[in-house]
Amino acid sequence: MKFEIKQKLAGVMALAGLTLSTFLFAGALNLSFGQSVDPNTAVPLPEGFADDLAPNAVQDQRVRQYLYPKRVVWTSGTGVRNSEQLLKPVLGQTSTSIMGDESQACVLSGGGSILLDFGCEIHGSFRVEARDLKPGKSSVGKTVQLRIRFGESVDEANSTVGEKGAINEHSTRDQIIAVPWLGAVECGESAFRFVRIDMVDDDAKLIFDSARAIFIYRDMPRLGQFVSSDERLNQVWDVCARTVHLTMQQYVFEGAKRDRLVWYGDFTPQTMTALRVFGDSKVLRDTLGVYARETWPLPKWMNGMPNYSLWWLITIGDLYRHTGDVGLVQEQWEYVTGLVNILIPYVKSNGEAGFEHPFLDWPTNDKPLALAAGTHAMFALAFDRVAEMAEVVNDREMAKRATEVAAKVRSFYPTNADNKQAAALLALAGIERDDENNVDVVARDGAKGFSTFYGYYMLEALSKGNRDQVALDVCRDYWGAMIDVGATTFWEDFDLEWLKGAGRIDEPTPEGMESLHGDRGAYCYIGLRHSLCHGWASGPAAWMSAHILGVEPIEPGFKKTRVKPFLGDLDWVEGTVPTPYGVIKVRAEKQENGAIKTTIEAPDEIEIVEE
Repeated sequence: MKFEIKQKLAGVMALAGLTLSTFLFAGALNLSFGQSVDPNTAVPLPEGFADDLAPNAVQDQRVRQYLYPKRVVWTSGTGVRNSEQLLKPVLGQTSTSIMGDESQACVLSGGGSILLDFGCEIHGSFRVEARDLKPGKSSVGKTVQLRIRFGESVDEANSTVGEKGAINEHSTRDQIIAVPWLGAVECGESAFRFVRIDMVDDDAKLIFDSARAIFIYRDMPRLGQFVSSDERLNQVWDVCARTVHLTMQQYVFEGAKRDRLVWYGDFTPQTMTALRVFGDSKVLRDTLGVYARETWPLPKWMNGMPNYSLWWLITIGDLYRHTGDVGLVQEQWEYVTGLVNILIPYVKSNGEAGFEHPFLDWPTNDKPLALAAGTHAMFALAFDRVAEMAEVVNDREMAKRATEVAAKVRSFYPTNADNKQAAALLALAGIERDDENNVDVVARDGAKGFSTFYGYYMLEALSKGNRDQVALDVCRDYWGAMIDVGATTFWEDFDLEWLKGAGRIDEPTPEGMESLHGDRGAYCYIGLRHSLCHGWASGPAAWMSAHILGVEPIEPGFKKTRVKPFLGDLDWVEGTVPTPYGVIKVRAEKQENGAIKTTIEAPDEIEIVEE
């Protein structure tokens, strides 16, 4: 492999110098990581308000943008006229000059229903503005009552609470709103792509030309990018990045519709993708740091689950590996050492480590041998991270102790139980029985047995076992299959078997077929309760950056970085990886003779290792 390495000054540049026009940026790159505001600090308010309100003001770090629908999926026919007017731009302010004019407005009356598509999954709210109206029998004053239903799929937007698992939990997705005469009303927040509007009263009428989504998000540029000769992989990377972005709200929660909670076991794939796409960020640190410590003080387990405390240790260690920030470790160290003292008694004298009620992911929850093996491997991984962090804060005693515990755990060899989740964790921890090959178990039958959550660890395990081509094919076959049926974000779980006899998520389910959203799912995500935007499903983006683009830190903060692209059946790949010193740019392409030419541009502070 031939390398051409060009060292660049620190600072972020756009992808000028790379040859592909297919890299699209939402805005100019910068190294602020989009997170410069301290949510605990009062912010300036306008003159005339500051004296009274400033001490109580906390700035929302997110922005709002209005979105028009991209298409009308369906109308009831009866009770609906001119629905296409809702797709056209409007001034966004009602006026008496157009009051009562029905020629350039949508008219919704008794029995009328409209289903709108905003083009892709977003996080936010919904706003309706009335030109004129006729109140109905249930109206209070001069209003009309509308039923608004959000949906991550068409079938969810068409559903009633209780039908096929449809819920109003964590975010209200089915509600009645009162729209005032010559006024507007907003409802939400939730995650959705589709909105259904129903007139509640058969004797009411609404004249309106504005039914807009309010996109609420953190304005965080994609410092990391990935593009290759395979458009399907490019789509997978893009959907992963979008998925994790929609979960980065006040804090980083795992599902944009449900649960909208911070679950620390779910957090490792999200963290790895966020670091590879957006770089270091305050919201990531706040969620892993102050929020974690204040909501789950010791001796509580994170989220009340001991495995999730192990995942927290692993994730803090990974955050340090990517940032190289000693201050980050110092801030967490008292909690880390306290947690270590709680965990050590769970390691037996023979090295076996585990809990009475472990949890990996839902598909393994009824497989005790897999749960035991995966949990055992997590102990080794967690104590590895503790030992690394102990060195940088000069806690020699803890470094020695953590190293000894990790070695003791590795002296015990549980069976992988022929389970991909357990085998992946054992492979990553370097724990192998003579009569089993963990990577073979993960690679067997490709995407069969994958899950969106533990899929990230399975991809990493495949790369550790030099099965990168298998992992690349799984990204196409498993995550790509969700895109094929209309997904614009990745789901809480997915099984290729679900596709048999099922329709798409972006169209009404045809007669004679089953609903891919409403008739599938398992465990706690049966039917329409299932989240179709779940941060733990974003892992392929982090894996592609590390193993296809081939950029991995050897020393914390990418101070020393290995660059070893894997092309497999690709013709070329290129992209960027955020570091504390700026982005590393890589392009690798096959030559006519089969050799791979790699061009690297990196900040001066980074030492590149050629492989």
